[in-house]
Amino acid sequence: MAMNDAARLTTGQPSYTPPYPYRHPASPSIIELLGLARKNFLSIWTERDFTRRLVSQQVLARKLFLCNMPDVVQEAFQANHKGLQRKSPQMRHALAPLLGDGLFISDQEVWRKRRKIVAPIIHGSRVPGFAPIMVETIVEKSQEWDALGEGAEVDALLDMAHLTAEIICRTIFGRTLGKTYAADVVQGFTEYQKHIDQVDVMAMLGLPDWIPRFQGSKVRKATTQILSVLDEIIDSYQAQKDQGETSVIGGLLEARDEDGKPLSRAAIRSEAAVIFMAGHETTANTLAWAWFLLSQAPHIREKLHAELDSVLEGRTPEFKDVAQLPYTKAVIEETLRLYPPVPLLAREAIEDVNIGGRRVPKGSLLLVVPWLLHRNPLLWERPDVFDPGRFLIKEGRPNKYGYVPFSIGPRICAGLQFGLVESVLSLATLASRFELNLKPGTDVQPVSRLTLRPGETLPMLISPRRRG
Repeated sequence: MAMNDAARLTTGQPSYTPPYPYRHPASPSIIELLGLARKNFLSIWTERDFTRRLVSQQVLARKLFLCNMPDVVQEAFQANHKGLQRKSPQMRHALAPLLGDGLFISDQEVWRKRRKIVAPIIHGSRVPGFAPIMVETIVEKSQEWDALGEGAEVDALLDMAHLTAEIICRTIFGRTLGKTYAADVVQGFTEYQKHIDQVDVMAMLGLPDWIPRFQGSKVRKATTQILSVLDEIIDSYQAQKDQGETSVIGGLLEARDEDGKPLSRAAIRSEAAVIFMAGHETTANTLAWAWFLLSQAPHIREKLHAELDSVLEGRTPEFKDVAQLPYTKAVIEETLRLYPPVPLLAREAIEDVNIGGRRVPKGSLLLVVPWLLHRNPLLWERPDVFDPGRFLIKEGRPNKYGYVPFSIGPRICAGLQFGLVESVLSLATLASRFELNLKPGTDVQPVSRLTLRPGETLPMLISPRRRG
């Protein structure tokens, strides 16, 4: 973005630079690196890493490559997709107990066949049919907040988790089953993420995949809880399915592969778990971050309120309103830039490939890190500043390989449109009726494990809006 464009967006307005972890002046040692990664992936990067195009480093027995400019991201995730389609060993081993051979962690022929089946079920063209379920669930959350009264304290992170879980449960399993089982699935996912190991040291040592990875009792308990609930839901759906209701589980049960065969019971369960994980946790984190950012930037919140009041005039938004709320969408997009839900995308080379003129040997790990890419000062003007206006002008963002909150290439998130529409409708409905302000004394710092969260809780004070 040219300097005059940036100035035009923010002239006469204060800017807000949200917190980010300390950037090391020099590279940590390998032992320090592994220790930092176990606690928080964001803490391993140096100041130089934000501007480096393509770098490599040996970590134990693995060669690591980092791509941090659009041209090499395109080479890695698009042009060389075949050789770099496999998710990293850490991601596969962390999620396999829960997701099985689900779309998120499968590769090669299993991924190709499954993507062909699952993608149409949650394709953007299906989102209008899901939107009424989203809206009714968001309105229920609005009613809950309204009953709390002026100045009540809420945990915005937990509330957004409950909201998005309820939405995804109702869209996956149908209205009735979603209401019945949402809390159980949410609790299981929360426990799973809290206790799963973040670094696969055995893989970094070059040990093969077939060697079992230790999973603690709390991870095994959470896995059993989630899979048991999913089995019960599938049984209940088959026993009392409503042909007139749009639901993902119905689509999975009715789907046929290219040979005309239905998905197996295990495959249906795995894909339901994938859709829930991808559609619940990431959107909840995005909305929580958006509430935090808006609370720290009153001038941006005023712009958001002005758009909502003008377009909605006090009514509840519908799907058709999403296209009429460009600033609301820009707030979500800028939140995704600063705090991408999955801040590290890692792939394992299943064959030798060439990226940026360099050989990436089979077995290497290649990283595309949205946390770095989205804050690269060579790509973004004032990269650490919260400025939704950058998404309203053509020059405000680099090409699509420089902004990858949903990944990019053939493995781009199949639920991208679902998540964007859900986020815009949630923010529009709630922000038109309420203001959330950070509880005084709260220190908000980004923490990355499997996903990027504003700590473990986000205490905020809620106040009904009084439109003039």
